[in-house]
Amino acid sequence: MTTATATDRTLPPAASRALLAAFGLAAVVDLVSLLAGAELGHQIAKPLLMPLLAGYALTRSAPGPLVAALLFGWGGDVFLLSDADWAFLVGMGSFAAGHVCYLVLFGRGRTSPALGALYGVVLVATVALLWPDLPAELRIPVAGYSLLLTAMAYRAGALGLLAGLGGTLFLLSDTLIATGVADWPQLPAPAFWVMLTYVAAQYLLTVGGLRDVR
Repeated sequence: MTTATATDRTLPPAASRALLAAFGLAAVVDLVSLLAGAELGHQIAKPLLMPLLAGYALTRSAPGPLVAALLFGWGGDVFLLSDADWAFLVGMGSFAAGHVCYLVLFGRGRTSPALGALYGVVLVATVALLWPDLPAELRIPVAGYSLLLTAMAYRAGALGLLAGLGGTLFLLSDTLIATGVADWPQLPAPAFWVMLTYVAAQYLLTVGGLRDVR
């Protein structure tokens, strides 16, 4: 168990289930909106995701760093709804703060050194490939963020398989965003794949964090 102190805010199980169901509904609306090209649905549903997931986590006596990570994720979600360069940087900073919270949550649990080496190779290769195609003003921020994100993804395995998978999906989601910024060829409906992997990542990290508390 991590050293983080669990919150003492608990609600009846029905409230917990309702919040989780609302999170699931918001996720479906967001993903369907992205596939259908319904921008308004995406603009409405995306900002609801992390507050609902954080609310669910609170009803399950979530540790503070987990709730903080989800709320920083919410900040990143909101800022990335804008196409402005400054909003992208602020959103990336908010997600970076969330990764720091996750690292605090993971504590000093054991993880595989071999897995760490693999993540290190992925980090170096990804940054090296993206670097020439990134806007000059974003190269250093993206590289620094990538280092923090990769550390989070690697350390997530300290909470078990589900959290470890969540960390990997978070890394994949943000890599897809970076390839878009670098103007690489994209999958059909690229925003759908970004959000699908991101929502799954945050949910799995939450489940892993809650299981660790129990």
